[in-house]
Amino acid sequence: ASAFIKKSDAESAITELNQAAVLAPEAVEPHAVLALVYASQNKQELAAQEYELALKNASKLEPENIEIYRSLGLIYLQRKKLKEAEGIFKLVTGMAPRDAEAHFYLANVYYEAKDYGLAEKELKIALKLKPDYHEALNFLGYFYLEQDRNIDKAGSMIRKALSFDPENGAYIDSLGWFYFKKGKFKDALSQLEKAASLLSNPEVYDHLGDVYLKLGNRDNARLNWDKSLKLDADQKKVKEKLFKLTNGK
Repeated sequence: ASAFIKKSDAESAITELNQAAVLAPEAVEPHAVLALVYASQNKQELAAQEYELALKNASKLEPENIEIYRSLGLIYLQRKKLKEAEGIFKLVTGMAPRDAEAHFYLANVYYEAKDYGLAEKELKIALKLKPDYHEALNFLGYFYLEQDRNIDKAGSMIRKALSFDPENGAYIDSLGWFYFKKGKFKDALSQLEKAASLLSNPEVYDHLGDVYLKLGNRDNARLNWDKSLKLDADQKKVKEKLFKLTNGK
Protein backbone atom coordinates (compact mmCIF):
# COMPACT_ATOMS: atom_id res chain seq x y z
CA ALA A 1 0.00 0.00 0.00
CA SER A 2 2.80 2.41 0.83
CA ALA A 3 4.16 2.15 -2.73
CA PHE A 4 0.81 3.26 -4.12
CA ILE A 5 0.69 6.22 -1.74
CA LYS A 6 4.22 7.32 -2.70
CA LYS A 7 3.09 7.40 -6.32
CA SER A 8 0.13 9.53 -5.21
CA ASP A 9 -2.13 6.93 -6.76
CA ALA A 10 -4.66 7.27 -3.97
CA GLU A 11 -7.51 5.45 -5.71
CA SER A 12 -5.37 2.35 -6.29
CA ALA A 13 -4.25 2.49 -2.67
CA ILE A 14 -7.84 2.73 -1.47
CA THR A 15 -8.89 -0.27 -3.59
CA GLU A 16 -5.98 -2.39 -2.34
CA LEU A 17 -6.50 -1.40 1.29
CA ASN A 18 -10.23 -2.13 1.16
CA GLN A 19 -9.44 -5.58 -0.26
CA ALA A 20 -6.96 -6.14 2.57
CA ALA A 21 -9.57 -5.10 5.12
CA VAL A 22 -12.07 -7.60 3.69
CA LEU A 23 -9.50 -10.42 3.77
CA ALA A 24 -8.43 -9.60 7.34
CA PRO A 25 -11.42 -7.90 9.01
CA GLU A 26 -9.74 -7.89 12.45
CA ALA A 27 -6.53 -6.25 11.19
CA VAL A 28 -5.56 -2.75 12.28
CA GLU A 29 -3.17 -1.61 9.54
CA PRO A 30 -5.51 -1.50 6.48
CA HIS A 31 -7.95 0.79 8.28
CA ALA A 32 -5.16 2.92 9.79
CA VAL A 33 -3.51 3.47 6.40
CA LEU A 34 -6.88 4.11 4.75
CA ALA A 35 -7.45 6.82 7.36
CA LEU A 36 -4.18 8.46 6.34
CA VAL A 37 -5.04 8.25 2.62
CA TYR A 38 -8.48 9.78 3.13
CA ALA A 39 -6.98 12.48 5.35
CA SER A 40 -4.47 13.34 2.60
CA GLN A 41 -7.47 13.83 0.27
CA ASN A 42 -9.16 16.01 2.89
CA LYS A 43 -11.96 13.44 3.21
CA GLN A 44 -12.12 13.87 6.95
CA GLU A 45 -15.34 11.95 7.59
CA LEU A 46 -14.07 8.87 5.73
CA ALA A 47 -10.72 9.20 7.51
CA ALA A 48 -12.49 9.30 10.87
CA GLN A 49 -14.56 6.21 9.98
CA GLU A 50 -11.44 4.22 9.11
CA TYR A 51 -9.55 5.43 12.16
CA GLU A 52 -12.49 4.37 14.31
CA LEU A 53 -12.41 0.86 12.79
CA ALA A 54 -8.64 0.65 13.27
CA LEU A 55 -8.95 1.60 16.92
CA LYS A 56 -11.84 -0.82 17.51
CA ASN A 57 -9.69 -3.66 16.16
CA ALA A 58 -6.67 -2.47 18.14
CA SER A 59 -8.69 -2.43 21.36
CA LYS A 60 -9.54 -6.12 20.82
CA LEU A 61 -5.86 -6.95 20.36
CA GLU A 62 -4.75 -4.85 23.35
CA PRO A 63 -7.72 -4.67 25.73
CA GLU A 64 -5.60 -3.14 28.52
CA ASN A 65 -4.18 -0.32 26.39
CA ILE A 66 -5.75 2.88 27.72
CA GLU A 67 -4.26 5.04 24.95
CA ILE A 68 -6.20 3.12 22.31
CA TYR A 69 -9.46 3.64 24.18
CA ARG A 70 -8.66 7.32 24.69
CA SER A 71 -8.05 7.78 20.95
CA LEU A 72 -11.25 5.90 20.12
CA GLY A 73 -13.20 8.08 22.55
CA LEU A 74 -11.83 11.21 20.91
CA ILE A 75 -12.89 9.96 17.48
CA TYR A 76 -16.40 9.34 18.82
CA LEU A 77 -16.43 12.82 20.35
CA GLN A 78 -15.23 14.37 17.08
CA ARG A 79 -17.97 12.55 15.19
CA LYS A 80 -20.63 13.54 17.77
CA LYS A 81 -21.23 9.91 18.75
CA LEU A 82 -21.76 11.06 22.32
CA LYS A 83 -23.18 7.86 23.82
CA GLU A 84 -20.26 5.86 22.44
CA ALA A 85 -17.77 8.49 23.62
CA GLU A 86 -19.32 8.51 27.09
CA GLY A 87 -19.05 4.72 27.30
CA ILE A 88 -15.40 4.73 26.27
CA PHE A 89 -14.31 7.49 28.65
CA LYS A 90 -16.26 5.91 31.52
CA LEU A 91 -14.35 2.72 30.74
CA VAL A 92 -11.05 4.62 30.86
CA THR A 93 -11.90 6.35 34.15
CA GLY A 94 -12.81 2.93 35.54
CA MET A 95 -9.47 1.48 34.42
CA ALA A 96 -7.51 4.54 35.58
CA PRO A 97 -9.55 6.63 38.06
CA ARG A 98 -6.72 9.17 38.45
CA ASP A 99 -6.46 9.86 34.71
CA ALA A 100 -7.24 13.60 34.64
CA GLU A 101 -7.42 13.71 30.84
CA ALA A 102 -10.11 11.05 30.74
CA HIS A 103 -12.25 13.07 33.15
CA PHE A 104 -11.60 16.20 31.03
CA TYR A 105 -12.74 14.46 27.85
CA LEU A 106 -15.76 13.01 29.65
CA ALA A 107 -16.61 16.60 30.64
CA ASN A 108 -16.45 17.54 26.95
CA VAL A 109 -18.88 14.73 26.13
CA TYR A 110 -21.35 15.88 28.79
CA TYR A 111 -20.99 19.51 27.69
CA GLU A 112 -21.81 18.57 24.09
CA ALA A 113 -24.80 16.59 25.39
CA LYS A 114 -25.88 19.68 27.38
CA ASP A 115 -25.60 17.76 30.64
CA TYR A 116 -23.91 20.71 32.32
CA GLY A 117 -24.05 19.38 35.87
CA LEU A 118 -22.03 16.30 34.97
CA ALA A 119 -19.68 18.37 32.80
CA GLU A 120 -18.87 20.61 35.77
CA LYS A 121 -18.43 17.58 38.05
CA GLU A 122 -15.92 15.94 35.69
CA LEU A 123 -13.96 19.17 35.22
CA LYS A 124 -13.66 19.55 38.98
CA ILE A 125 -12.39 15.97 39.27
CA ALA A 126 -9.83 16.62 36.52
CA LEU A 127 -8.58 19.74 38.33
CA LYS A 128 -8.45 18.00 41.69
CA LEU A 129 -6.23 15.35 40.12
CA LYS A 130 -4.16 17.89 38.17
CA PRO A 131 -4.50 21.46 39.55
CA ASP A 132 -2.34 22.99 36.78
CA TYR A 133 -4.34 21.38 33.95
CA HIS A 134 -4.70 24.59 31.94
CA GLU A 135 -7.15 23.22 29.38
CA ALA A 136 -9.52 22.27 32.21
CA LEU A 137 -8.93 25.60 33.99
CA ASN A 138 -9.96 27.52 30.89
CA PHE A 139 -12.90 25.22 30.15
CA LEU A 140 -14.36 25.48 33.66
CA GLY A 141 -13.68 29.23 33.82
CA TYR A 142 -15.43 29.86 30.51
CA PHE A 143 -18.23 27.49 31.53
CA TYR A 144 -18.88 29.67 34.59
CA LEU A 145 -18.95 32.80 32.40
CA GLU A 146 -21.52 31.17 30.13
CA GLN A 147 -23.64 30.39 33.16
CA ASP A 148 -23.23 33.87 34.68
CA ARG A 149 -21.94 32.55 37.98
CA ASN A 150 -18.64 32.47 39.87
CA ILE A 151 -17.48 35.29 37.58
CA ASP A 152 -14.46 36.37 39.64
CA LYS A 153 -13.42 32.76 40.20
CA ALA A 154 -13.74 32.21 36.45
CA GLY A 155 -11.40 35.14 35.81
CA SER A 156 -8.80 33.70 38.19
CA MET A 157 -8.99 30.29 36.51
CA ILE A 158 -8.63 31.78 33.03
CA ARG A 159 -5.65 33.90 34.08
CA LYS A 160 -4.03 30.83 35.59
CA ALA A 161 -4.57 28.94 32.33
CA LEU A 162 -2.96 31.83 30.44
CA SER A 163 0.07 31.74 32.73
CA PHE A 164 0.85 28.30 31.24
CA ASP A 165 0.02 29.21 27.62
CA PRO A 166 0.01 33.02 27.21
CA GLU A 167 -0.47 33.02 23.42
CA ASN A 168 -3.42 30.63 23.38
CA GLY A 169 -6.13 32.38 21.38
CA ALA A 170 -8.97 30.44 23.04
CA TYR A 171 -7.75 31.42 26.51
CA ILE A 172 -7.37 35.06 25.46
CA ASP A 173 -10.92 34.97 24.11
CA SER A 174 -12.07 33.67 27.50
CA LEU A 175 -10.27 36.53 29.27
CA GLY A 176 -11.90 39.02 26.91
CA TRP A 177 -15.30 37.53 27.68
CA PHE A 178 -14.54 37.77 31.40
CA TYR A 179 -13.91 41.51 30.98
CA PHE A 180 -17.16 41.78 29.02
CA LYS A 181 -19.07 40.12 31.87
CA LYS A 182 -17.45 42.60 34.27
CA GLY A 183 -18.54 45.54 32.10
CA LYS A 184 -14.93 46.43 31.19
CA PHE A 185 -15.62 46.74 27.48
CA LYS A 186 -12.37 48.43 26.40
CA ASP A 187 -10.32 45.75 28.16
CA ALA A 188 -12.57 43.15 26.55
CA LEU A 189 -12.00 44.66 23.11
CA SER A 190 -8.21 44.61 23.55
CA GLN A 191 -8.17 40.93 24.48
CA LEU A 192 -10.69 39.85 21.85
CA GLU A 193 -8.87 41.67 19.06
CA LYS A 194 -5.72 39.82 20.12
CA ALA A 195 -7.63 36.53 20.15
CA ALA A 196 -8.95 37.21 16.63
CA SER A 197 -5.38 37.83 15.43
CA LEU A 198 -4.36 34.39 16.71
CA LEU A 199 -7.27 32.25 15.54
CA SER A 200 -10.17 32.50 13.12
CA ASN A 201 -13.08 31.34 15.22
CA PRO A 202 -16.82 32.12 14.99
CA GLU A 203 -17.18 32.53 18.75
CA VAL A 204 -14.38 35.12 18.92
CA TYR A 205 -16.04 37.20 16.19
CA ASP A 206 -19.40 36.84 17.92
CA HIS A 207 -17.85 38.16 21.13
CA LEU A 208 -16.24 41.03 19.23
CA GLY A 209 -19.61 41.94 17.77
CA ASP A 210 -21.12 42.07 21.26
CA VAL A 211 -18.30 44.28 22.56
CA TYR A 212 -18.47 46.70 19.62
CA LEU A 213 -22.22 47.04 20.09
CA LYS A 214 -21.68 47.89 23.77
CA LEU A 215 -19.13 50.51 22.69
CA GLY A 216 -21.64 52.01 20.25
CA ASN A 217 -19.86 50.89 17.08
CA ARG A 218 -22.71 49.26 15.17
CA ASP A 219 -20.75 48.95 11.90
CA ASN A 220 -17.97 46.93 13.52
CA ALA A 221 -20.54 44.86 15.40
CA ARG A 222 -22.18 43.96 12.08
CA LEU A 223 -18.80 43.28 10.45
CA ASN A 224 -17.75 40.82 13.16
CA TRP A 225 -21.09 39.03 13.31
CA ASP A 226 -20.91 38.64 9.52
CA LYS A 227 -17.43 37.11 9.92
CA SER A 228 -18.79 34.76 12.57
CA LEU A 229 -21.59 33.54 10.29
CA LYS A 230 -19.19 33.00 7.39
CA LEU A 231 -17.32 30.53 9.58
CA ASP A 232 -20.46 28.90 11.00
CA ALA A 233 -23.72 29.69 9.22
CA ASP A 234 -25.90 27.78 11.71
CA GLN A 235 -25.65 30.23 14.61
CA LYS A 236 -29.24 31.18 15.39
CA LYS A 237 -28.34 33.72 18.08
CA VAL A 238 -25.89 35.58 15.84
CA LYS A 239 -28.49 35.74 13.08
CA GLU A 240 -30.96 37.21 15.58
CA LYS A 241 -28.44 39.86 16.64
CA LEU A 242 -27.83 40.86 13.03
CA PHE A 243 -31.56 41.01 12.35
CA LYS A 244 -32.13 43.30 15.33
CA LEU A 245 -29.19 45.48 14.33
CA THR A 246 -30.36 45.75 10.72
CA ASN A 247 -33.88 46.64 11.84
CA GLY A 248 -32.68 49.25 14.30
CA LYS A 249 -33.68 47.39 17.45
